[in-house]
Amino acid sequence: MKIFRFRGGVHPEGNKDPTACHPIARLPLPKQLFIPLQQHIGEPAAPEVNVGERVLKGQRLARHQGSVSAPVHAPTSGTVVAIGDHTAPHPSGLPVQTITLEPDGEERWIDTDPVADPFALSPAEIAVRVRDAGIVGLGGAAFPAAVKLDAGTRHDIHTLIINGGECEPYLSCDDRLMREGAGFVIEGVRLIARGLGTRLTCIAIEDNKPEALAAMSAAAAPHPEIKVLRVPSRYPMGSEKQLVRTVTGLEIPAGRLSAEIGVSVHNVGTALAVCRALRFAKPLVSRVVTVGGGAIRQPRNIVVPMGTPVSDLIDFCGGFTEQPTRILMGGPMMGQILPALDVPVVKGTSGIIALTAAEAHEASQRACLHCGRCVDVCPVGLVPLDLAARIRAGRIDDAADLGMSDCLSCGCCSYVCPAHIPLAHLFNFAKGEITNRREAQRKAEETRKLAEARQQRLAAQAAAKAAARKSVTSETEQ
Repeated sequence: MKIFRFRGGVHPEGNKDPTACHPIARLPLPKQLFIPLQQHIGEPAAPEVNVGERVLKGQRLARHQGSVSAPVHAPTSGTVVAIGDHTAPHPSGLPVQTITLEPDGEERWIDTDPVADPFALSPAEIAVRVRDAGIVGLGGAAFPAAVKLDAGTRHDIHTLIINGGECEPYLSCDDRLMREGAGFVIEGVRLIARGLGTRLTCIAIEDNKPEALAAMSAAAAPHPEIKVLRVPSRYPMGSEKQLVRTVTGLEIPAGRLSAEIGVSVHNVGTALAVCRALRFAKPLVSRVVTVGGGAIRQPRNIVVPMGTPVSDLIDFCGGFTEQPTRILMGGPMMGQILPALDVPVVKGTSGIIALTAAEAHEASQRACLHCGRCVDVCPVGLVPLDLAARIRAGRIDDAADLGMSDCLSCGCCSYVCPAHIPLAHLFNFAKGEITNRREAQRKAEETRKLAEARQQRLAAQAAAKAAARKSVTSETEQ
């Protein structure tokens, strides 16, 4: 197949070898698990257990709510000791509703009912089982996978792309998954393809992962409908729009979804979770996390139960070699700075990266040099220096008019800026402000409509009363 090129992009140093060269390890159970009810895009899950209740591994702790949501399950057997606020794995450090589980060390599973042949399931049955297993996109976005599968009922999805690019520096969890579990990943890929009804399936793996390419090619060999593609190592190859462009040559229009052009993109970790859910009836209760960065003594990839405090992962890896300048959840390009080490691992946690001062490259900002490097590397063709100038001048609406909503927050512009301007942070701030304004406008419009409806209702009631009085008066006069 022909491989297409997307505009812009950068080639940051990978720094993947310290973790990619080791087999996946398994973390011992922590003393407590802190399981947030909001681990996905959409509505938070609604708790259906009580404090003091004993639960089994895989038992549903909270059900999904609404059309875009995902349930949450017990990562091990134990006792629910609290339901309340706990620090969220987000730079804000704000609390989020969380179920605290104290493991009993027995790892007792709920009774499961796997189907004999998951490929005999209908697309609708596949989507329901994926939803009930709490599976979300494990590449970092954490969008409920069942919602993307359901897109096959509304659109003609002709191509399934499995994202094995893992373009973020330091991260290697997907690389190791493909090396060690290629057969299960391929089965999950085939089940996703059946759920969507696609005619072509492509697995895109960057050319800096030869072992993963070999393992996945061997596992896919008996299935000619699956193409394993070697794509260039170029950031942000793993971004949906750029990956779709690279594999198909198609452009996703601004403000549109890939499903609208007949393409669906899923992560390799998601495919493995789908296999486990449909083949073994096991919900998503753990994931592989890369623990790396120059400040980590023994970097590696670890299977981690959801809700494990980040501090447990760092301790398991030997602690710090020096005090890190920055600790990130995710990669250094798009990851989020952690407010504390007691925050839990969640479904979207691909990595915990502890950077030294030398790796963080922190420097004082200077005035924009107008060099144009940010323009050259922007993968969506924006002019970041113009956007930044408008945002700093308080003209956020002007920045929106220049296409800021198309920004991927990939960080390419910040990476190449010789003046060390945090361009991506500026754009994220401005996008948040625009979202807040639109939400305020929406609420104001709803309030206005409710007020108008109330006035109309009161006017109608007054008119009805007046008509009734007039009728009584007329009858009296007669």
